[in-house]
Amino acid sequence: QVQLVESGGGLVQAGGSLRLSCAGSGRTFRWTALGWFRQAPGKEREFVAAINWSGSTTNYADSVKGRFTVSRDNAKNTLYLQMNSLNPEDTAVYYCAARGSGNDLPSSRSDEYNYWGQGTQVTVSS
Repeated sequence: QVQLVESGGGLVQAGGSLRLSCAGSGRTFRWTALGWFRQAPGKEREFVAAINWSGSTTNYADSVKGRFTVSRDNAKNTLYLQMNSLNPEDTAVYYCAARGSGNDLPSSRSDEYNYWGQGTQVTVSS
């Protein structure tokens, strides 16, 4: 079983930065792709970024390319999302997710992720 716990959310002004972390437990955290998704009020959950186990391959939504960076530290079982140049449209609950079962493709499809954290709120004020 994989358990994921996000942290690092908060309130930030437009143009600011935040770094989200996702601590994982369970050995399968290290051998699978991990991703970040977000859900704004009244909207569907959307893909943000994903990374394969080695960190050699990443995948980003067009809306965050050049502003967000996904990374992972497998020795610490931790996934990160560095968010720069934040704008109010980035306001959402951010979730980390793990594909599990050795699936290593950093997919953008939420239905391909089997394990989810509880989410952390990010609010960007204008």
